[in-house]
Amino acid sequence: MGKAEISNCIRRLRFEKGQMTQQELADKAGVTRQTIIAIEAGGYSPSLTLAFKISKVFGVSVGEVFQYGG
Repeated sequence: MGKAEISNCIRRLRFEKGQMTQQELADKAGVTRQTIIAIEAGGYSPSLTLAFKISKVFGVSVGEVFQYGG
């Protein structure tokens, strides 16, 4: 069984939401900037709770932020 691949479009969404910084997103989602950097780079898959928090910040569904390509 292969490793699950979860991709995201956080970077694009941040820019669509008025050039939101990684720190601003981190503050709104209740995590560190380092966590956002790791998720954006694909090096870390967020918990389901965090995925929902991030999607809520952008006002979109979880599926519009994260894609599963396993």
